[in-house]
Amino acid sequence: MADIRAGEVRKLAVLFDRHHAGLYRYAMKMTGNPSWSEDLVQEIFVRLLKYRETFRDGHSFPTWMYRIARNAYIDQTRKKRWEVYSETPIEQSVQPSNDLEEAQDVEFLRKALQRLPEPQREILVLARFQQLPYEQIGELLGIGVGTVKTRIHRATKQLRDIYFELTREPYALRPNQ
Repeated sequence: MADIRAGEVRKLAVLFDRHHAGLYRYAMKMTGNPSWSEDLVQEIFVRLLKYRETFRDGHSFPTWMYRIARNAYIDQTRKKRWEVYSETPIEQSVQPSNDLEEAQDVEFLRKALQRLPEPQREILVLARFQQLPYEQIGELLGIGVGTVKTRIHRATKQLRDIYFELTREPYALRPNQ
């Protein structure tokens, strides 16, 4: 990042190659729409270049990058009034087997994630899908690590409740649990 900040903007291509997939996954989980996600990723990289002077040596690059991603998402949501697109699978790398039940479970989980309120969805996406450390999530959101853990726990519980509401099966009756 120091080279980019010093004016070697062609090195942004290295960052693009390294982080495009992760940022796209983040965008897909937040928007649920492939087209919007690609647009958002492009906007994030434009902002990385535009705000390169704000990156501080010695600080976490992923935290800074996801802060820019989060702000770009918030700005685009306000500007375009995006709605969650519910027909596109969240995790495109998930290839359900031929087992109908597994495919249904993946679909129910995708729908449950999209039904979570945005703050809960975001913290789960950052922790579980983007695998950011709790310290970085706390720095990104401006909260303590203990608060991060509590919010993740509550969001996971809420996701579970929504999932089981969608499946209309009590916890105890779910097979293989």
